[in-house]
Amino acid sequence: MLCSRKMILLAVVSITIYYSTMKIFKDLFVHKCPAPILLNCGLGHDVKSFNRMCDENPYDNYNSSRKTNILILATPRSGSSFVGQLFNQHSDVFYLFEPLYHVQTTLIPHLSPSRYAVERRVMLGASRDLLRSLYNCDLYFLESYIKPQPANHTTDKLFRRGASKALCSMPVCDAFSPSDSNIEERDCVRKCGSLNFIFASESCQKKHHVAIKTVRIPEVNDLKALIEDPRLNLKVIQVVRDPRGILSSRIETFLDTYHLWRIWRDKGRKPPKLDFIKLKTMCDDFLNSVSTGLSQLPWLRGRYMLVRYEDLARNPLQKTKEVYTFLGLSMEKSVVDWIQNNTRGNNDMSAKLKYGMMRDSPANAESWRLKLSYEMVNYTQTVSDAGTGGQRWRRQLSDVRNGAHGISL
Repeated sequence: MLCSRKMILLAVVSITIYYSTMKIFKDLFVHKCPAPILLNCGLGHDVKSFNRMCDENPYDNYNSSRKTNILILATPRSGSSFVGQLFNQHSDVFYLFEPLYHVQTTLIPHLSPSRYAVERRVMLGASRDLLRSLYNCDLYFLESYIKPQPANHTTDKLFRRGASKALCSMPVCDAFSPSDSNIEERDCVRKCGSLNFIFASESCQKKHHVAIKTVRIPEVNDLKALIEDPRLNLKVIQVVRDPRGILSSRIETFLDTYHLWRIWRDKGRKPPKLDFIKLKTMCDDFLNSVSTGLSQLPWLRGRYMLVRYEDLARNPLQKTKEVYTFLGLSMEKSVVDWIQNNTRGNNDMSAKLKYGMMRDSPANAESWRLKLSYEMVNYTQTVSDAGTGGQRWRRQLSDVRNGAHGISL
C-alpha cells in the first residue's frame, strides 16, 4: 500500500516537472501575440494602392533583432528578379535565386499544358520542405534535387549561382575582393568554380536574413504552413505586374513556348491553335493570391506585402524604402547605389539582355503598349476576365496607348 502511494506521488511529481519544463521551453521559443487589432486591408475602393502593407500587426515586431526570412513570390517576367536584387545588395541578407527550379526539374521536368494545374501541385510539398531547410541555412537539402548528385557537397550545377552575391563572396568564393561590389553573374560562375555547400551554409549562417525568390509557388495560400511557423518568422513580398506587360515580356523571352504569340505579334494574324492556358492560369493564380493576401486573414497579418512592378519601376528608391520598412531592414548605401546605377539604363539594351538588370525602368514597365496590337490586348483581357463576369478588368481599351498606369481590379 505504501509502495503504491509512493508510485502515485512520484508520477504526479514527474508530470508536474514535465509540464513545467515544456512551458519554459514554449515561452522561450514561441512568442504569444496578443489579440490582433483588425485593420482595414481589403480590396475596398482604393484599388490603386497595391503596394500597401496588409494588416501589419504592431505587436508582431516584438523583437527587432530577430531573424527575418523573406520570400519573393511572383510569376515569370513580372519583375521579381529586379526585386530580388534589392535584397541581394544588402550586406546582411543571404539571397538565393530560384532554388525551387531544381525541385521542378527533378519531380516534373516536362510540364504538359493539359495537366499543368495538376502537375504543379505535385511539387508543393517538396518545395515547402526545401524552403524550410534553406531558411534554416541547411543548404545540403538542395543536393537531393541536383543532377548529377553533388560529390563531397560540391557542384557546378546550381541554377543561376552567380545571381547571388553571397555565393560569389567569401567564404564561398575567394576570387573577388570585398571592394568588388558589382560582380557580373558570368564572372562569378567562371572565376569561382564549383560551389561547396558547406561554405555556402556557413555564409548563410553569418547573415541575419535569408531572402529567396521563386516563381514556382502558385499562390500565397500555398505558403500558409511556413508563414504560421513562428520559428521561421517568414514575410512574403508578392510582386505583381500588368498581365499585358508579362505577356509582352514572355513573347520576347520564351521563344519556344510563346512562338505562336510571337507570330501573331509580328504578322498581325491570330494563329488558330494559340495556347491560352498558361495566360489564364497566371491570371487565376494572381487574382486568387491577391484576394487571399488582402483579405484580413489572421495568419497573414503583418506577413504580407503586395508590390506592383509598375510602381517600383516609376519610383524605385521610394518603393524600396517602403518594402525595407515593412521588413524591418535598414537601407544601406550599397542598395541605394545599385538602384541608381540600374534603373537609368537604355531600354534597347534591356531588350537584348533579357535576364539583365540594367534598364530604363519606367519605359520597360510600359513598353507593352507599343509592342502588343489592339487585338492582342483585347484577347488578353478577355482571357483574364474568363469566369469573373468581366468585373476584374475595368480598364477601357482606349487606355492602351494613352499612358494610363497600373492594373484596375
